[in-house]
Amino acid sequence: MSQTDYLNIWHLISLTFLSLLCFSSRLDEVAFPSDTLINNVVSDPRSGRLYVGAVNALYQLSADLKLESRSETGPKRDNRQCTPPVTDACEEAVDTDNHNKLLLVQEAKDVLVVCGSVFRGICSLRNLSSVEQLLYFSDTKGEKSYVASVEESVSVVGVMSYFTKDRDNFTVGKGYGSHDSTKLISTRILQDYGDWVVFDSIIEASAVQANPFVLRYLHDFRFAFKDGGFVYFLFSRTLGVQDTKNFTFISRMCEDDQGYYSYTELQLNCSVNNKYNKVQVMVMPSASHPIVAWMPAALSPDMALRYKCGAEFLPSPLASKAELALTSEPLFHRKFHITAVAVAVEMEHAVAFLGTTTGEVLKVHLSAHPDVYGREPAEVTGDKPFICMQITKVPVQACHLKTDCHSCISMKDPYCGWCVLEGKCTRKKECSRWREENTWLWSPGQKCVQIEAFDPPNISCKKTQQVGEREGVNEHDSCPQFESPEPQLIPVGFQIPISFQGRNLGHMVRALTPVLRHLTFSLISNFNSFSRTVVLYNCSVGREDCSLCKHAEAKYQCAWCAATRTCVYRDLCPSSQPQPQCPNPEITDIIPRFGPLNGQISVTIKGSNMGIKREDIKRITVAGVNCVHQGDRYSVSTRIPPSDIPPEISYTGAVEIEVEGGRTGTSKVEFTYRDPKPMSVHPAKGPAAGGTVITIEGEDLNTATKEDVSVSVGGVPCEVLKFDSEITCKTGKYRAPSEPLTVTVKYGKNTTKDIPAAFQYSENPKITDYTPKTSFLCGGRRIVVMGSGFDLIQRATMKVLPSPNELSQNTTPVEVSVCVCVCACVCACVRACVCVCAVISVSLQVKFGHGEWMVGSVYYARKDDIPLAIIIPAVIVPMLLFIAVSVYCYRRKSQQAEREYEKVKHQLDNLEESVRDRCKKEFTDLMIEMEDHTSDLSEARIPFLDYKVYTDRNFFLPSKDGANDTMITGKIQIPEARKAIVAQALNQFSNLLNSKTFLINFIHTLESRPDFNARSRGYFASLLTVALHGKLEYYTDIMRTLLLELMDEHVQNKNPKLMLRRSETVVERMLCNWMSICIYQFLRDTAGEPLYKLFKALKHQVEKGPVDAKMKKAKYTLNDTGLLGDDVEYSVLTLQVLVHGEGPDVTPVKVLNCDTISQKHTLIISRLSPPSTEWRPGSTGQILSDLDLTSQREGRWKRLNTLAHYNVSITLLAQPEDLTENALLEDDNTFHLVRPADEIDEGKSKRGSMKDKSMTKAITEIYLTRLLSVKGTLQQFVDDFFRSVLCASTVVPPAVKYFFDFLDEQALRHDNVDEETLHIWKTNSLPMRFWVNILRNPDFIFDVHVTEVVDASLHVIAQTFMDACTKTEHKLSRESPSNKLLYAKEISTYKKMVDDYYKGIRQMVPVSDQDMNTHLAEVSRQHTDKLNTQLALHQLYQYASKYYDVIIQSLDEDPAAQNKQLTLRLQQIAAALENKVTDL
Repeated sequence: MSQTDYLNIWHLISLTFLSLLCFSSRLDEVAFPSDTLINNVVSDPRSGRLYVGAVNALYQLSADLKLESRSETGPKRDNRQCTPPVTDACEEAVDTDNHNKLLLVQEAKDVLVVCGSVFRGICSLRNLSSVEQLLYFSDTKGEKSYVASVEESVSVVGVMSYFTKDRDNFTVGKGYGSHDSTKLISTRILQDYGDWVVFDSIIEASAVQANPFVLRYLHDFRFAFKDGGFVYFLFSRTLGVQDTKNFTFISRMCEDDQGYYSYTELQLNCSVNNKYNKVQVMVMPSASHPIVAWMPAALSPDMALRYKCGAEFLPSPLASKAELALTSEPLFHRKFHITAVAVAVEMEHAVAFLGTTTGEVLKVHLSAHPDVYGREPAEVTGDKPFICMQITKVPVQACHLKTDCHSCISMKDPYCGWCVLEGKCTRKKECSRWREENTWLWSPGQKCVQIEAFDPPNISCKKTQQVGEREGVNEHDSCPQFESPEPQLIPVGFQIPISFQGRNLGHMVRALTPVLRHLTFSLISNFNSFSRTVVLYNCSVGREDCSLCKHAEAKYQCAWCAATRTCVYRDLCPSSQPQPQCPNPEITDIIPRFGPLNGQISVTIKGSNMGIKREDIKRITVAGVNCVHQGDRYSVSTRIPPSDIPPEISYTGAVEIEVEGGRTGTSKVEFTYRDPKPMSVHPAKGPAAGGTVITIEGEDLNTATKEDVSVSVGGVPCEVLKFDSEITCKTGKYRAPSEPLTVTVKYGKNTTKDIPAAFQYSENPKITDYTPKTSFLCGGRRIVVMGSGFDLIQRATMKVLPSPNELSQNTTPVEVSVCVCVCACVCACVRACVCVCAVISVSLQVKFGHGEWMVGSVYYARKDDIPLAIIIPAVIVPMLLFIAVSVYCYRRKSQQAEREYEKVKHQLDNLEESVRDRCKKEFTDLMIEMEDHTSDLSEARIPFLDYKVYTDRNFFLPSKDGANDTMITGKIQIPEARKAIVAQALNQFSNLLNSKTFLINFIHTLESRPDFNARSRGYFASLLTVALHGKLEYYTDIMRTLLLELMDEHVQNKNPKLMLRRSETVVERMLCNWMSICIYQFLRDTAGEPLYKLFKALKHQVEKGPVDAKMKKAKYTLNDTGLLGDDVEYSVLTLQVLVHGEGPDVTPVKVLNCDTISQKHTLIISRLSPPSTEWRPGSTGQILSDLDLTSQREGRWKRLNTLAHYNVSITLLAQPEDLTENALLEDDNTFHLVRPADEIDEGKSKRGSMKDKSMTKAITEIYLTRLLSVKGTLQQFVDDFFRSVLCASTVVPPAVKYFFDFLDEQALRHDNVDEETLHIWKTNSLPMRFWVNILRNPDFIFDVHVTEVVDASLHVIAQTFMDACTKTEHKLSRESPSNKLLYAKEISTYKKMVDDYYKGIRQMVPVSDQDMNTHLAEVSRQHTDKLNTQLALHQLYQYASKYYDVIIQSLDEDPAAQNKQLTLRLQQIAAALENKVTDL
């Protein structure tokens, strides 16, 4: 940004920076107290109401702080770990306080948006007129409806915005909490629209989201507002985890930006060293200082002008550098902590009200040298600051307390000044003629008025007496008199000579300048005083607009002055002629705003300049419908009551009026025709006598006004008590009980709505009896009234006349309460003056109703009962005898059964022992070896590949060039002179790829070419993955779009099961690469260890037995075709390897004496020596090799040399040497352990070839049992790996959950996609596409070498994994391959594991688009700099160059591409990269 732009922004706002943010204030004025801490306060500018959001409560206050409505918002059963809706299944849920996080007023719909801290910050909609009425709340919509924060310390701000005309929404800014969604800024919709639900986030953008994995920034949002089509946010944040210092920013973006591409930040510094660095409050500028837009320096002026709201292919988000921050010096600071700030503007003076920790409120004039000019003290208890628990309405000034000019001016209060003409201390606009110079004096530049001289200096008087025209007072002819002043009407502000007719006057009054409404002139002589009165008037009082001014009586000579827009005396208007015609009418409000479709109701229009008399109203239209004017209810200029609106269809529009002179006015608020629909009435019946209050419910009932609505029940009027979204009325008297009657609601004169059979008049309630008939004088008796029809009564009262009677006649047993000491009992019976009770006591107290009496002492005799000492033994002794006999019988039977069991168990133990002895010898060695292997493995480091090598091998190793691929080698030939140009052009090409329109078009064009084969598509997709790795969220969006197209294509072709089966399209390879990227960290953290253990265990099993180096067959393997079909004698050697030049230390290595030199070399070289090494036995020093002149021959076959051939037993010397390929190795007639079965010696073949061949085949099958041995050894490792990747209860990569949910959504979208097809989609996208590839190629994730024998066994395990993921049931028989039979028993277990894995993922908490984008952004940030994106862009451009013409043609045919000039941009890139001269 330019410096001018910075200065413009600084004039935009006034900011107060604080080093500590807290709130504390308390003023002893009339206030509204809250029971809990107040969080937010907002006001409705139309009604003046205040809405107060507090902890667990929401209040609606009038403008004078009177409570109108209240709603309890908490506490609620909730827990941050629970996902709404919170049910009994959430055991951690407890009663949780609900802190109000956000309040927003939506004036257009009379709705209040309320967001709290419970239920993950879900919001609700409430009625502005009554906050008790809940209009909308839902906790079942999932994470997309989470708006606010659950943490008290996280700030939330918001502003109403309008994304489009038909969709109301609001934009929210909030900090990040540990249990919140990651949206820092989001746009939330306020109505269901398409797939969006209320409070859904309608814009997905990762640029302005927090990172839930690495919390770097702590945002503290303070304010949000709109101006000029932009939304602005003011906030402070830290720059990182280690740096806790705050910095303040203001950001903005377009209100209708659908991708937040226009999001831009500007840093603000208060002081050069940014000492006061945390923002607290903001003051909006006045209308005369519009907000000036700033242009990012990263864009050219032309691009910034064309794309004011950014674009997907332009850089975003944009942030200013710290050195370019907008800086200003602080205006005011104090040593004590300031906890709250409010700023107001009075007559272009800024006044700050500062709350302190001591409870004071300081008033500071923010001038060039600000200082405290006033303070409001408060009582403080202890050192603790106040907590805001009340709203206090206090004046910001107390001018009226100052009675003289000097004390008024000395306050230095911008609100207060001395009104000279009225002689009092007032605000400027409260002083008459305040616009004139020196009529309102304010410090410090002005001084009070002082009288320097007056003439005449004195008047001599001997006697002072008031002389008037009062009855009983005589006037003397010799006394001074004056009468008949002319004129008697004097306008304020205009000097008019006043003439009098007087007698005996010593001085004549010539001219005065009156300042009061009624002025009395007095003349005092030596004996008497005389007075006369004239009337002063002000034309502007009560005549605020032109029409009222012209309506004034002619004697006042008032005229509307266009220059000052006020009503003044005719000669006071500065212009030569007063305005002959008034301005256009202005409509401020219409009552009501809703009317029935049939019209015929009265609508009151309020405003100004609406005529002088009723005849001035020429025409009125409401939403385009003409209305009849009711002239008898007309009020000059301010109120027009039209009526008789004719019928009209449903329509919304403004109100227009036309007055005399053709002047018209249009309202800003709209009138809506709508059809009210009363639906139900409750209660459904009532007494025929009437008086039942019934409530009518329905839709749009609050149409028209209460005066326009009448209700009748069966023709009997029902008095309307309440008229709102529900109508409440009181029924009248009906002639007799009736059947269910129709309830009729009438709107105006022409709209009638019936609710058939809605209310029934029933028999009036009747009293048949009551009891008791009498009562004692003290009262307190309960009277039971019996009768019929009592269920119809809504409210009943009863009066009883008292009558004195005796005790026994007035009471019943249940009504007599007897208190014995401190124990109470109920009387069993009542007889004449006797109450019988069953408790022994001394004192007795009796209560009858409200009366109490002390009776005295009583004694109760006991009955003779059987002693307890006899009862207990008589019952317990027989019971104990019965239990003892039962236990004896049970133990006898148990001992007999136990002896039989021990006998059978002994026989089974013998059998088991014999089996164990036979198996023990075979498995002891195997288990010892695997325990050693597992121990060694846990201590070793797993050799994970770094991210660069991992992606190279997964993306490019399968290509036709393999390890020599340009992307792996990183070698590309670019002349030194062109490197800068090429780099710049590649950056432009990268920006072009970031245009979704171009990239989709690019891919479609390439795939339409017949020579763009499957290999090219896969390679192109891998290049694209590397090029877009810096924006993985954008890459994911492209992949989703292409997948939807691919899915629709397969579904329409009736073959959805074939989707994702192969990698024949660009998007299928993109999905494979996307999975590789997203699961890399999961491999390192979870699945990598069991996979590496499986590989090492398999390699160990293979290498512990002979391996034929020529035929690639082994004694121990899982692959039947790779099984060594012969018994080979071998022994294990422990060689002491001494490396020449590496010192005297030797290393023990276990090998087999049947290994070839190359096999031994491969085994030892990775541990000890560099690749080029020659081997010598320690004794002879002879060089060892696979073939030499000493190799043994068997006919035409030559056997490879082994360690046994050289008699190597103990010591081996490794000496670095440059070796050349042995020419003897080129001989094809060589073998290692066994010769091929079909290559037997010719002579031997002639002497019984058929027999030998059959024996050879039989021998091969004999050794298949070794497969079981290897399989049993590796079973635990295979199971561990399968569990690590197919267990949804532990850790599931977010990408897997996100993509599987995507497939679930698409399956619901298509009717012909069943569960089996969905299972195939999931299997083809993850297990088949990624895990099988990794399982077959562990060198894609580990730095290991996979031999062919190990690779063959890995293929068997991979095939088992594939079979487990399919729904097809495999029928096995004797003819089935051995590989299938090997894991036949475990396949069912693995299949269930896969099904449970898919089900578990479906039940997990969804991963939202925001969270996924945030995760992808973090992956981009961590690894993009490790990849060669420039080289990938260069290789990608080769495809653009190859198909240049068809791409240009396709872009020219695309209107969206033409609009963004994509063709021109591609031509510019081609000119730079290919060094071509074009006509551009």
